[in-house]
Amino acid sequence: MSLFQKLKQHGVLGIIRLIPLNIRYYAREPVRRCLKYSVGVYAPSIYDYFWQLNNPNERTAIREFLKTAPSGTRRQREIITKAIREVHKWVDCQHLQEEMLQVITQILHFSKDIPGVVVEAGTFKGGSAAKLSHACAYRDRRLVVFDSFQGIPDNNEPHDLTIFGDIIGNEGSPGFAKGVYDGPLDIVKNNIRKYGKIEVCEFVEGWFADTMPNFERPVIVAYIDVDLASSTRTCMRYLFPRLVPGDVIFSQMDIYPWLQKCWTTLTFGGLKSASIDRAWSVSGLVS
Repeated sequence: MSLFQKLKQHGVLGIIRLIPLNIRYYAREPVRRCLKYSVGVYAPSIYDYFWQLNNPNERTAIREFLKTAPSGTRRQREIITKAIREVHKWVDCQHLQEEMLQVITQILHFSKDIPGVVVEAGTFKGGSAAKLSHACAYRDRRLVVFDSFQGIPDNNEPHDLTIFGDIIGNEGSPGFAKGVYDGPLDIVKNNIRKYGKIEVCEFVEGWFADTMPNFERPVIVAYIDVDLASSTRTCMRYLFPRLVPGDVIFSQMDIYPWLQKCWTTLTFGGLKSASIDRAWSVSGLVS
C-alpha cells in the first residue's frame, strides 16, 4: 500500500498513531530501547502523548485522580501523577498505572494524625515502591517494603496466566518459577533513589515467613503483589492483625483463581475471611 493510500485510509493522525504500534511489533528490542530513551529524554511531551494515546485506562484513571483524590490541591496531585509517570517510564513495572493510583488515593485518604505505616509486599524492581513513596512523603508516612530480593521462592503451585493475561510458557512469559521477578536490593534502592522518595522507605529483606512474624507496627494501607497463594497466606496472616480501623489491603487476587480461593479460605484467629472481605475489584485489584 502506497503512502497516499495509507493517508487516504487512516488520515494524518491515524498514521501518527500507528507509529508506536509499528515500533512495538516490528522493531527489535535494542531499537525499541534506544527510541524509548531518546524520545523519553529529549521529547518527553511526545512520549507522554503517545503513551496516553495507547493507554486510555491510565488516562481515565489520572483524570479521575486529579478530580477526586482526597487530599491537597490539584497542583499537588499533578505533581504526584507526573512523578509516578516518570517511574513507569524508566522502571520495569509489572502492574497497571491505574492500580497504583487506587492505592495512592487510599494512602492520601488517611490524615497525618492517624498512626500507621504503609506496607508493600513484593516490589520487583522497586517501581511500585517508588510510586507509593511519593504519596507516603506527602503524608509523612513510612513505607515498609518486604521482599526476598531474590525473586519468587521455589513452589509447585499451578499457574495458567500472568497478570496481563499471557499464557504461562509462551514466549516472553516467564511464569512463576523459582527466581522469576527477582529485583536485587541495590537495584531497587537505586530506582527509588532516582525516581521516588527513598528517605521514607524501609527495606525488610528475606522470605515473608521469616520476616513478617516480627513485624508489629500499625498498618494503614498494604499492597500485596506476591503471585503465590502460599505467600499471600503468609502476608495476610501477619499483616491483617496489624491493620488500623478503616484500612485497606490491596492485592491482585482476582487475576488468579488460585488466589481467589486462597482469599476465601483464610482464617485469622477464628475469623473467617468472609468477615473481613470488603472486596471490590478495580483493574485487577481486590481490596
